[in-house]
Order: sequence, then C-alpha cells, then structure tokens
Amino acid sequence: TMHKPRPAQPAAFYWTVLLMVFSQKIWSVNSVELTFELPDNARECFHEEIQKQQTATLEFQVVSGGRYDVDVTLESPTGEEIYRQIKTQFDSYQFTASATGIYTACFSNEFSTFSHKIVYMDFQVGEEQPLPGIEEHATVLTQLESSAQEIHKALNAILDYQTH
Repeated sequence: TMHKPRPAQPAAFYWTVLLMVFSQKIWSVNSVELTFELPDNARECFHEEIQKQQTATLEFQVVSGGRYDVDVTLESPTGEEIYRQIKTQFDSYQFTASATGIYTACFSNEFSTFSHKIVYMDFQVGEEQPLPGIEEHATVLTQLESSAQEIHKALNAILDYQTH
C-alpha cells in the first residue's frame, strides 16, 4: 500500500500554541491597576499586603482635573512614611518591603476646594517572570521559544506604554 505524505503543519498551529502560552496567568505578580475619581477636598487610600523583601512599584498619573496634581504618600505597616510627593502630576516609586504587612498608598486632593481629579494608579507587587517554562531549560532555547519570549517582553512594554 502507498502511504500519503504527511502534510506540513500550518503556521496557524504555531500561532495557536503561542497564543495559548501568552494567555496563561503569571502567578508571581500581584497588581492593582485602576483609574479613580478624587473629589475636591478629598483623600483616597489603597491597601496592599506585601511580604518582607518583596519588591513593589507604585505608579500614578493625574489624567484630568485642575492643574493635574495630587499629594501622594506611601506608608509601611508600622505607619512609617516611606514616600511622599506634594502637588505632583505623575511618578513611579519602586521599593523593597522592609517588613511583611499592609502598605497604604494615599492620594489627596485636600488642597483643592473646587477641582476634582481623575487619577490612574498601578500598585504592582513582585517581579514579572518570563514565560512559564522558559527558566526550566538546561539547553539552548529553540528559535520559537526565543521568539515567544521576545514577543512576551514586547507585549508587556506595549501594555505599560498604553496604561501610563
């Protein structure tokens, strides 16, 4: 009997595998990302539990309102103020937790009596890991794995640019 040649695997198969890899949740990063309204003469606080020696990043930007400025503070679980900005439009602050517990980020518009603000905030805890399974290789990555890793990094950069 004659055997039919096996058809070549279509490129769609590789893209499907790639999309499945990208759709997996990355477990080591905990992030709170939101946009909220900060009324005039108001203060809003957000709380995040962080383990000792974990890195975290607080990023914010005033999207609209008044002179595009807010007061921002970040307090450790002991109540120590570890970050403070006065009448600032945007900033990014990275730190390593000195103790395990609840860290509190507060945004204040108390200095404004008539102008409410719209504020974007991203409070990220932990470092984003590369694609799942990539670190487990004891050999050189295949071209497909290397490409997938580069695409993963590029998509994360695009996401950061779009939300900041």
